[in-house]
Amino acid sequence: MPRAFVLGGYGLIGAACCRALARAGFDVTAVGRSRAAAAQSGLAVDWLYRDLVQTDAATWRADLAGADVVVNAAGALQDGPRDDLDGVHDRALAALIDALDGSATRVLQISAAGVSPDAPTEFFRSKARGDARLMASALDWVILRPTLVLAPAAYGGTALLRAQAATPLVHLQVFPDAPVQTVALSDLAQAVVTAAQGGIPRRRVYDLTEAGSRSFAATTTRMRAWLGLPDWRLSLTLPRPLARLTGRIADGLGRLGWRSPLRTNALVSLQAGITGDPSAWETAGGAPCLALDQTLSAMPATPQDRWFARMYLLLPLAIGVLALFWTASGLIALAQPQRSADVLILRGTAPGLAMAIALAGGVADVALGLAILWRRSARAAALGMIAVAGSYLLGSLVFTPDLWLDPMGPMVKVLPSLPLALIVASLIEPR
Repeated sequence: MPRAFVLGGYGLIGAACCRALARAGFDVTAVGRSRAAAAQSGLAVDWLYRDLVQTDAATWRADLAGADVVVNAAGALQDGPRDDLDGVHDRALAALIDALDGSATRVLQISAAGVSPDAPTEFFRSKARGDARLMASALDWVILRPTLVLAPAAYGGTALLRAQAATPLVHLQVFPDAPVQTVALSDLAQAVVTAAQGGIPRRRVYDLTEAGSRSFAATTTRMRAWLGLPDWRLSLTLPRPLARLTGRIADGLGRLGWRSPLRTNALVSLQAGITGDPSAWETAGGAPCLALDQTLSAMPATPQDRWFARMYLLLPLAIGVLALFWTASGLIALAQPQRSADVLILRGTAPGLAMAIALAGGVADVALGLAILWRRSARAAALGMIAVAGSYLLGSLVFTPDLWLDPMGPMVKVLPSLPLALIVASLIEPR
């Protein structure tokens, strides 16, 4: 049985490649750095846990001994706390090439349509450096360059595409004239199998894409119809300066660990268009890729798809509201601690204890409001908000029950924050 290793095995593309190769009779080992992500993937394959950027050639040489095929499906959109574009796209590939030097292992590199050394983003430039390094080697290689990948599961740019298609009433267009081509994830996975089996000429580069293209505005309109939603009542184009500002804000959030598809690299890539030429692939004997309408017809939308599309943009809004609510309430309490303490003192609490409770509550509120903005601690912060808000409510019932009848409703207003925090905690996938 031929052996295949898939780097980035629990990613959207990597997981599809693992399943397709296993169905085709390969003994598959998936490679990734996160045991938690591997467990969530549901893949019935062996796992090898490696950080691609940190793994040297000697380690790869031992790990990949006897491998017939290595599929590199690992990638990152933009530099950040967890991502190093040059490390993932170039240096890791250099170590892999060194490790496989002199072997008969076939390397299948999943790159991206539009990469070039002078591309407008480091994503494409770093991909181009990795591709060039592989092409200059003596290895048996094939490079596949897909356009916008569509799948039943949504991630990154395809998730944003669904979210934009689900916006209510107004079609908010971003670079509406940018040309877009798509490729079904199933076609990409099958292309990997074809290449792994030697069904196409080696040491060549192939774009994987549907034949035709359409504008980004037309693509989102088609996606909205796929979701089963009514036509928009109004269409507005986001000015380019505002789009650039949005990208810079998303870049800033990226430093807090949020991998937003609205980051500058993604927007610049979209502005340039997402296109490819399928002729080389089809001439080599590869099966033509499905057109957009065929791809969508093969995966009819469900209520879960509509829920996801709507919640995708509501989740950051909910996080922002919680951050503002908790941070503001904490700062107000810390700015006027005596007023908060007086509420307890008037009901019999010792002044020292009342002041300590007021200060501790203010600090806790600010800490939780800031912590939810950081990706790594967001879920824990949301759960902490539930615990703290619950303790406020229970404490008020014991020590200040009259506040529940206050015309301003200070305690009643805490109640909506509980389900909002619970929704955030439930929707954020732990990492």
